[in-house]
Amino acid sequence: MMKKDTEELEHEIEKVKEVEHYLEENRHELRDMSLAVFLQGLLEEKQLKKADVIRRTGMEPTYGYHIFDGHKKHPARSKVLLLALAMGLTAKEAQHLLYYAGCEALYARNSFDSIIWYALEHHLNVIDANLLLERLGEKPLA
Repeated sequence: MMKKDTEELEHEIEKVKEVEHYLEENRHELRDMSLAVFLQGLLEEKQLKKADVIRRTGMEPTYGYHIFDGHKKHPARSKVLLLALAMGLTAKEAQHLLYYAGCEALYARNSFDSIIWYALEHHLNVIDANLLLERLGEKPLA
């Protein structure tokens, strides 16, 4: 179980004299997992069903299952954001999901990303997030 947040770990990295010591001291804090494993953890934590999440995204079901099952290791960023919205993730959780998917993090200075960030923090569903994107002159996710 993780006890330290990422900022604490970053602070420790800055201060440590030997990286080996940092790695040994924090071996239980470090994550080395796939996107599929991370998604499975989110499903369990949030008590969600894979089929329900995929349905809420509006994406082609086979593509969604390939993401969850690990056959699609680096899905398109838009698909990852659809999953984040469909799972009701916070922006912080979505950032982690984007990381494990190998996608760029949300950036608050980008208008599209700011709208997605807002949608996540205000628990908008995929349809409402897409409507907001369109209304504000951005391309919808789906």
